[in-house]
Amino acid sequence: MTIDDATLATAPDPARELAAAGIELTDAGLSPGSSGNASVRIGTEMWISPSGVRLGQLDPAAMSRISLDESSWGEHLGGPTPSKEVPLHLAMYQREASTTCVVHLHSPACVALACLPPWTATNALAPLTPYPVMRLGQVPLIAYAPPGDPRQAQDVAEWDRPFRAALLGNHGSLVAGEEVRTAVERTLELEDAARLDVTTRHLPDRVLLDTDQIAELVHRYRSPWTF
Repeated sequence: MTIDDATLATAPDPARELAAAGIELTDAGLSPGSSGNASVRIGTEMWISPSGVRLGQLDPAAMSRISLDESSWGEHLGGPTPSKEVPLHLAMYQREASTTCVVHLHSPACVALACLPPWTATNALAPLTPYPVMRLGQVPLIAYAPPGDPRQAQDVAEWDRPFRAALLGNHGSLVAGEEVRTAVERTLELEDAARLDVTTRHLPDRVLLDTDQIAELVHRYRSPWTF
């Protein structure tokens, strides 16, 4: 998939980056059909994929625009009808002022893991390798709610421990980044980690990182983790 040159010329840089990210994630097989949505912060606005538009076919000059200004938070400012998951995205921007991109997918491994009990109360992922601990930190499992239900967004906003990525019960993934590229890399990392967890969970002798090993990584990479 490619983005038309004329379209690229009329869109802000972050919107173009988001459209390119949509293509990358779709080509990686992580956004089947018209599922999934993504957004980017541009000034005091959130530009988000419109409802019913495939993530790999985003027009960076025709995204839905939502206010992030305190006086009009969440107001639809223009563009097509936004994704029904606007509340989830707003919750992630509310949590961290440094967040500039949010990605929500129904990727296969993350959905599978979101249908299983979490490893602990604060982490859906078992710590099998260093990389999710380094790059993601803890990944909570947020309780199920129907797609678009603001109750789930409230649960995300009010989760009382820091996180960069989460799984949504029986639903999919939710990832934030300080840049579009960071959000994409974390999304890819989460899918790989979820796939590894799902495929090894039934093995009686699988080996996890121990507390000391996790603590060393968390300290070195400053990743969010609750012991």
